[in-house]
Amino acid sequence: MRLIIFIGMLCWMVAGTVSAQTLDSPDGNLKLNFRLLDDGTPVYSLQYKGKDVIKESKMGFRIRPSYVFNKDFTITDTRFSESDTTWKPVLGGNSEIRDNHKEMFVALQQNGTGWLLNIRFRLFNDGLGFRYEFPVQKELRNFTLDGETTEFRLTGDHKAFWLPGDYDTNEYPTTVSKLSEVASLTEKVRQEPLAAKAFTPGLAVQTPLMLKSADGLYINIHEAALVNYPAMCLDLDDKAFVLTSHLTPDRNGARGFIQTGSVTPWRTVVVSDDARDILASNLILNLNEPCKLADTSWIHPVKYVGVWWEYFTGQGSTWAYTNNQDIVIGETDYTKEKPNGTHGANTAHVKEYIDFAAKHGFDGVLVEGWNEGWEANFAYIKEHIYDFDKPYPDFDVEELHRYAAERGVKIIMHHETTSSVADYERQMEDAFRFMADNGYDAVKTGYVGPIIPRSEYHDGQWMVNHYLRVAKTAARYKVMVNSHEAVRPTGLCRTYPNWFAQESARGTEFESFNGNTPEHTTILPFTRLMGGPMDYTPGIFEGDLSVYGSNKAKLSTTLVKQLALYVTMYSPLQMAADLYQNYEKYPDAFQFIKDVAADWDNTYILEAEPGDYITIARKAKGKNEWYIGGITDENAREAVIDLSFLPEGKKYEATIYADGKKADWRTNPKDYVISTKKVTRKTVLKQRLAPSGGVAISIREL
Repeated sequence: MRLIIFIGMLCWMVAGTVSAQTLDSPDGNLKLNFRLLDDGTPVYSLQYKGKDVIKESKMGFRIRPSYVFNKDFTITDTRFSESDTTWKPVLGGNSEIRDNHKEMFVALQQNGTGWLLNIRFRLFNDGLGFRYEFPVQKELRNFTLDGETTEFRLTGDHKAFWLPGDYDTNEYPTTVSKLSEVASLTEKVRQEPLAAKAFTPGLAVQTPLMLKSADGLYINIHEAALVNYPAMCLDLDDKAFVLTSHLTPDRNGARGFIQTGSVTPWRTVVVSDDARDILASNLILNLNEPCKLADTSWIHPVKYVGVWWEYFTGQGSTWAYTNNQDIVIGETDYTKEKPNGTHGANTAHVKEYIDFAAKHGFDGVLVEGWNEGWEANFAYIKEHIYDFDKPYPDFDVEELHRYAAERGVKIIMHHETTSSVADYERQMEDAFRFMADNGYDAVKTGYVGPIIPRSEYHDGQWMVNHYLRVAKTAARYKVMVNSHEAVRPTGLCRTYPNWFAQESARGTEFESFNGNTPEHTTILPFTRLMGGPMDYTPGIFEGDLSVYGSNKAKLSTTLVKQLALYVTMYSPLQMAADLYQNYEKYPDAFQFIKDVAADWDNTYILEAEPGDYITIARKAKGKNEWYIGGITDENAREAVIDLSFLPEGKKYEATIYADGKKADWRTNPKDYVISTKKVTRKTVLKQRLAPSGGVAISIREL
């Protein structure tokens, strides 16, 4: 009888293993459930501390022309494993990162077709990652995706920090609303004037999507390791509060061209009841592959100035060398063209910035508008726009190389493509060889406008592969890449650390257009920066652009908040973006920008609430120096800054850059005070932040 009972229990356990599985996070706070419905549809759910985060949600694909690959499955194998390791990023907010997760691997076979599909789940203390894997198989080799049916079935009408679904841009302002309000607000948001827009059909939002539930959970949905696959938006059912994966297509409607033996990106859900944990999460980095570059000794953090902001101020500086719009690349002889007298990237002017960089300890000088083609840079209707190794007559490459090298400064190359990517790919090897020959070790790439090839979008599979081709090609020439207008990052800076920064969101340049909101930079770390560092280009001291002439724009922050952004907006590439003359007017405030690090040993999230405020402390890599940045939205507040992260038994001096008593981003943004204070790890500083203001602190051991 006992033997019969044992056999019966064993059969029940095996049957349970096949039909449903559970996985707990290492700390036990998160629980993942996976099973097949009666019709063989795979579904998963996620709980945090007993609360539902994702209710039972469907998984799978549609394959062209009309194959359903999301039901009629049978589980053929299930395996469990766990890992607890550490790794060292080349550049980062922490010099060492812990990867502690449990894994569940599920092998599926579809009844009827015999097709195989694997799903790999990894559960960390801070969230969930899962991806699909297409094993090599006889029945299925190359196929075209018609869609991915992954769901994120939410528990209610969460507060959302969202951008409207779009295949071509991430530069919309973030809207904060309930999910049920997205539909009524989308059309207005889409009116935002941007260089390229391609709306998703139906109601959709972009990732990273930040959510806050009524019961106090912070939820972030994104993806990791986006390789050879289209980027994901999320279709929104605003009645049932279900999000469904929406893959960026090409203009023929194909969502992706897949060969078995490949994997999808990871779908990620970071969750906590403390907003600080969202900012501290390394889940997306942990889901990317380790560094693939054998030698990374040439990759380094960069603080830079440049010939850039002057193009936006309204004072008349131009990228173009002449006013002749009928130039033809390869035929027009620029030495015979009349200079317009407003070209910013000229040798004498660039030398001014090199001198300034050398004097104040900056690594690089970005120069935009140095190369032929800016006079007629028409997106989408013209393919051969620029020459990427032909400078304008007034930009002396050899002389500037010599001049910069003598002063210990590097010039940063600029490759604006105006989205004629097909032409850029033809020139790419020559362009990077030109860089190597002339001493450039970093490039800013740009993709303004609709894409050529004309069948592609910025976030589609072809362009995703292009951005990675650029990073790999640049690595062969030992060049670091900062891509603008590219697909939003997904942690690939771990695998290819020379791809060390991106814009891929609404940056500082929009302050000179139709503006950013005071809450903008209190949201970006919870959204855009979840996938990787951003070249936000902070440091604007003169926020009233009317002083230059025609531009009437005004900055949405106080001067001190601009300082604090160097800490709250992580990037190993940091620009002092203002005209250098404005730093000479405020040398005491400029000292913080000169001092602040761009690479870190440790990061401490002290205070955080998305859309309201953030306070972050970081330890400079290899130094006994700490820097703190605190920012707020349009509401003044008191930041509570606990210094218990400092080592015991030591005394320190804090230099505090604070908003003045009358500071206000609207009326008195340049009111600031600087003070010093002796502190220890027991000190708790309480600092008032003005409306859209901030605080910046440097701490050194005495």
